[in-house]
Amino acid sequence: MRTEYARRLLDLPRSSFATTVGRIDQLVAAGEDVVNLCQGNPDLPTPPHIVEALRQEVLDPGTHRYPSFSGLLELKAAIAQWYATHHGVRLDPETEVAILFGAKAGLVEISQCFLNPGDVCLMPDPAFPDYWAGVVLARARMHPLPLLRENGFLPDYTALDPATCDQAKLMFLNYPNNPTSVTAPPGFYEDTVRFAAEHEIIVASDFAYGALGFDGQVPASFLATEGAKDVGVEFISLSKMFNMAGWRIGAVVGNRDVVGAINLIQEHYYVSLPPFIQRAGAAALSGPQDCVQELTAVYERRRDVFVAGMREAGWPVDVPGSIFAWVPIPPMPGGGGSVAFADALLDRAKVAVAPGRWFGAHGEGYVRVSLLAPEERLREAVVRLSEFWNFTGEGTHHG
Repeated sequence: MRTEYARRLLDLPRSSFATTVGRIDQLVAAGEDVVNLCQGNPDLPTPPHIVEALRQEVLDPGTHRYPSFSGLLELKAAIAQWYATHHGVRLDPETEVAILFGAKAGLVEISQCFLNPGDVCLMPDPAFPDYWAGVVLARARMHPLPLLRENGFLPDYTALDPATCDQAKLMFLNYPNNPTSVTAPPGFYEDTVRFAAEHEIIVASDFAYGALGFDGQVPASFLATEGAKDVGVEFISLSKMFNMAGWRIGAVVGNRDVVGAINLIQEHYYVSLPPFIQRAGAAALSGPQDCVQELTAVYERRRDVFVAGMREAGWPVDVPGSIFAWVPIPPMPGGGGSVAFADALLDRAKVAVAPGRWFGAHGEGYVRVSLLAPEERLREAVVRLSEFWNFTGEGTHHG
């Protein structure tokens, strides 16, 4: 039997997160106390009223059958109403909303829907690595959109070669951003719509963290910009909004041609999400939103604890706009970048973080720290970080 992998599988980027989680599991099994700030995996439970809604739906035998291939209209309608309430965006549930097996699935699928071999996709750098997978599977090419500190971690469209822009068919964006944790300022999406329209580029806006607005601010939705539905779509997730990561409920909304293409490819991959999960998702979106506000307040307190501790230790940290902190790191003694730093930090201090290099070349010089841990664990992480760097002999100045 010949089991040689197809080239498209061999070219897929390997998951560094999976490797690190394996190392963490080994350390914990050996009795080590590891502070895991590597993943964006919510640590708090799904709100009880959503769990109860699921329980009730599972008891209904009608939810045990195959659902509609394109998903339940009641969930689509709940998503459309959520957008209308929170962002003033009007969506047709039947043609402008597609249900996803988590937003991640759709972020991979959109490249397969619109990119042919050799086509160009504009890719933020740094970026969520799963964006790359869809481009690789489509045998297309990525052209970087550098996200630099001096530009507020926003792409500079004026710095791009116009010929490359004209070749591009798809562009990914993500604000609030993973990993840099910045939010999109006023005017950015207007510039984006103009740029995309001029070059006929499809915009894929990843809005997975859009429900968690810190300091009383509501993160801006790309779709709330005039003309946005003419040039692209937005991806949302219930994972972070309601601590429902394991439920795998996401959606893509906006341009009906793009939504239609994703529905088409999903007909061949899935028979939609289980009906009881879809109905529970609709209950989450349509029910009381106090739980989202309470969760946001928890994350704000964690952010403040971490930032205050790091600054007191002499480590400059920008105030995060989402559930991650993008922390600059000094050079490692003897050389080595963010991967070497994170490896040594885990080995010596038993703190797990994500190296910036995992997110692209322009992520070098940083590590991403997840705030999805209790305050006492974040305080412990700060202590260990400071002790780790003192151990290297470089002191505590990180300016």
